[in-house]
Formats: sequence, C-alpha cells, structure tokens
Amino acid sequence: MTHISPERIAQIEARRDELQALMATGDLPGDRFVQVSKEYAELEPVAAAAGDVRRLRAEAVSLEHMTTEADAELRAMAAEELADNQARLDVAERALALALLPRDAADERAAMLEIRAGTGGDEAALFAGDLFRMYQRYADARGWKVELISASPSDAGGYKEVVASVAGSGVFARLKFESGVHRVQRVPVTESGGRIHTSAATVAVLPEAEEVDVHIDDKDLRIDVYRSSGPGGQSVNTTDSAVRITHLPSGLVVIQQDEKSQHKNKAKALRVLRTRLYEAERERLHAERSGTRRAMVGSGDRSERIRTYNFPQGRVTDHRINLTLHRLPEILEGEMDELVGALIAEDEAQRLAAIDG
Repeated sequence: MTHISPERIAQIEARRDELQALMATGDLPGDRFVQVSKEYAELEPVAAAAGDVRRLRAEAVSLEHMTTEADAELRAMAAEELADNQARLDVAERALALALLPRDAADERAAMLEIRAGTGGDEAALFAGDLFRMYQRYADARGWKVELISASPSDAGGYKEVVASVAGSGVFARLKFESGVHRVQRVPVTESGGRIHTSAATVAVLPEAEEVDVHIDDKDLRIDVYRSSGPGGQSVNTTDSAVRITHLPSGLVVIQQDEKSQHKNKAKALRVLRTRLYEAERERLHAERSGTRRAMVGSGDRSERIRTYNFPQGRVTDHRINLTLHRLPEILEGEMDELVGALIAEDEAQRLAAIDG
C-alpha cells in the first residue's frame, strides 16, 4: 500500500484551509471565486481522507505506548484497540491513496455511445438493440439524459448502428470500460431447431468534446449534402438534408441524415466529428505516456472481446476481470452497478499497484 507522508498530508490540509479562508473573505472577483471554489470542491474530500489518516496514525502511536504499560489489563485492552485501529487505518490509507490517484480529465464529461452490430446478421442487430436499451435503462436509473444522435434500424428489429449522447454526472467515468466487443449466445427466435447461435456487437464510449477542446478549420472540411434515404432505398424527404462531412487531415468521415433539417444534421455531424478527433488525440497522448504497456481494464481496444451474455445459462461474464454474474435479465434491464463497480475497483487496484511497483 502506498504510504502518504505526514508532510504531504499537512500540505493537503493547509491548502484546503487556505482556500476556505480565501472564499470567506468575500473579496474575490467573480471569476477568481469560481476558480477557488472549484479547487476547494475537488480538494475537500481529499483533505477529509487525509485528516482521517492523520488522526488514526496519531491514535496508533498513543495505543502503542499503552501496550508497554505495566498494567496487564491495560496492555491487553490497548493491543485489542490497536488491532482495530490498524484495520481502520488500512482502509483510510487506501481511501486517501485512491483520492490522490491522477484523475482522468474526461471522467465528468458526457459520453458519445456508439453501438454497431457485428457478426451474426439480424441476430447481431437485435443484440445491438438489447445493449442500447440496457444502457438507456442504466442511464435512466442514474438520472442521466440520453439523446439519440443517429440510428440505422435493422429490418428484423434492433440496430445495424446506433449513436447517442449520454449526459449527466460522472457519465464517462462509469461507462468508459464498456468499449469493446460484446458477445451474445442464445437461440434466435427464427431458429426452429433450438440451436444456440453466437453473435456480437461492438461498443465504443468516447468522452464528448466541447467546441473549445477541438478547433476545426473550415478549410479542413469537405461537406457534401444529398437526399436522405430510408430502409429499402425509398426517399425519406424531398430536400438535400443529409450531410457527409470529411475531415481531410485525418480522413475521418461522418454521415448524418436522421434530421429533416440540413442545418441540424450538419450540427450533429460536427459534434460526432469533434468527439472522434478529441478521442484520437487522447489515445495519442496515452500511447506516448504509457509506451507499449497497456492496462488490462480500460485499454479501449474495440477489437477486444470483453463480455459474453449467455442466455441459456442466464449469466454475464466479463473476461477482463473474470467476473461471472448469474443475473442476465436484471443486467439487461439496466441493473449494471455491480458490474460497473467491479471494473472501476479493478482499474483502481491496478493503478495503485503501478504506483507501488
């Protein structure tokens, strides 16, 4: 376990007190007050965890002195309390170490959720639809807002592809480990022989970019407009409202045709493009920092098979952390907290181990 020095703890608490005093003066200009209060809000839980560690360490020193007392009964009582103190101190030390881990700057952002049917034809599209509903229900339970950006429904139901924005508190932090290949094993409704089929869908979760994050030059864009078409090729409307934006430097192409307004389609396409460019830059920086080493959880490799949903056995298995839950119906209804919590805990454990190592 990483040991946080007494000097570091004192520094954290002193900075918290300094910020508190600054806010109490009432002399700060508006923008400076916002800056100070934001830093205070981020530091306060860390300082509280630091205070817990400081108090428990002081208590341990006092109890250790008592274990050397002449009175046998007092020594026994102190030894018992010291064991309890050590257990609480271990928990507090871990909580402080976690609070001090470098945070992903994107954790509090909204996320762009992209689900694409993979191998398996109609059954894969139905599964992509199941996954989208699962995330919608999870978002509803957490009070998040889901906005559909684009969708390509399959003739048999479900989606060939669906893209949505999910906004709310801590969205990316809780959804970022969902990126990868999700596999389903079940008997399709069209299968008369009762044979189990395996199909897959790919999920990508990207932190949503703001305009200030990514500057896009107009000269770097080629924008084509054309008439939207629906399933089977029939015309959806009679105006050239569909938009295809090509970002020339990167070669990224975004097509948007769900809205009847060309202006709305262009705005949505730019939003998706900005998010993909932002994610590409994040991946580049991550590769620079970590070299060839990649964390097992949260690598974001979208070709990696991360999870299997087995209907005959009613189980969901996350292969990255070897976790199997026999609660498939509930998970598909959006009860994902146990799964998401286990992934976050594993990621935290790996990052703490990397510091200790």
